[in-house]
Amino acid sequence: MAGRSSIPGDLRVLVIDESSIRASIIEQGLHEAGYADVTIIDNMNGLARRISDVNPDVIVIDLENPNRDMLESIFQISRAVRRPIAMFVDKSDEASIEAAVEAGVSAYIVDGLKQERVRPILKMAISRFNAFSRLNRELEETRGELENRKVIDRAKGLLMRSRGLSEGEAYALLRRTAMNQNRKIAEIAESLVTAASLLDPGTKE
Repeated sequence: MAGRSSIPGDLRVLVIDESSIRASIIEQGLHEAGYADVTIIDNMNGLARRISDVNPDVIVIDLENPNRDMLESIFQISRAVRRPIAMFVDKSDEASIEAAVEAGVSAYIVDGLKQERVRPILKMAISRFNAFSRLNRELEETRGELENRKVIDRAKGLLMRSRGLSEGEAYALLRRTAMNQNRKIAEIAESLVTAASLLDPGTKE
């Protein structure tokens, strides 16, 4: 959320609703809930670009009776924009709910938007989005660590075979080289593995 505050008055809220009447009601509810910076979009054409132009902190999508094509279009956008999204629909089915969750919709409310629920639902959407983003970051970091460990193990294996070193000696050499070049051990290991594969395409882990 670009480091912005979660205080309502500090948040840029984008409302997407094809019904201008419903959109104005939502806008009024948001203002009364303390959200001052509200933008309304009541036309789905070029939606992704318009969302990018507004650059909202949180998105409210209100769909009265969405069809599958409309939902899929919204879900594709929700995967791309990486913002907290609260989606309100008057009715839905289990498949649509599951698709919404998979698409990263932070709050999917099936019985429509009621004014008094705006603030708590947006707070929940933001909280869920932040928690999900944190889990994703942790997962990516874990994956990165595993990949680094794999390439370091491969580099150690190459050094052990080519120089007759023990595993500890091979790792110490990698660490010493990394320190001398002011680089990470994984970078040195990646360079070594890449060089070995170029010199000998048959080189394996």
